[in-house]
Amino acid sequence: MYPVIRLFWQLWRHRNDPPLPVTGTHVSHHTCLPWDIDLWRELNNGRTLTLYDLGRIPLAGRVGLIAVLRRERWGLTMAGASVRYRRRVRMFDRIEMRSRLLSWDARFMYLEQSMWRRDGECANHILYRAAMTGREGIVPPADVLDALGHPGLAAPPLPGWVRAWIEADAARPWPPMQDPIEE
Repeated sequence: MYPVIRLFWQLWRHRNDPPLPVTGTHVSHHTCLPWDIDLWRELNNGRTLTLYDLGRIPLAGRVGLIAVLRRERWGLTMAGASVRYRRRVRMFDRIEMRSRLLSWDARFMYLEQSMWRRDGECANHILYRAAMTGREGIVPPADVLDALGHPGLAAPPLPGWVRAWIEADAARPWPPMQDPIEE
């Protein structure tokens, strides 16, 4: 089940936080609860993606994006993701989540989020490709930035690892191969 109560808690908790610049970092704190774990008593990999919403949506609020989405009647969709898991998060562990927009190109915005354990170790890290959508399809990031009050804002340079991911993902076959598995 989607953690609606936790999402509303995060939105309420950060409702008076100061606005962030477009590429500012939103920091939030979360606890791994019993319904977040898998059979090995660790944070479930699918739940990790859901918990990242609890940082990404308040980030969108703090940079002004939620108000723009409502005003323009646009949607927000994730168009790709790559996760790296490195350290365990166990039941009742507290984590710090860091969420920020890295950059954008002609079609997409690229965000990164990470979860940090109390011992200072990064537990996992995700790169998202996000798109704003309207009646005509994908809304160009330049139009989104204009609506946010940042017309002509230049995109920060994409880190090399993000450019490599974009190139690798572009080479990926679509639709995926549907050949039968040979025995």
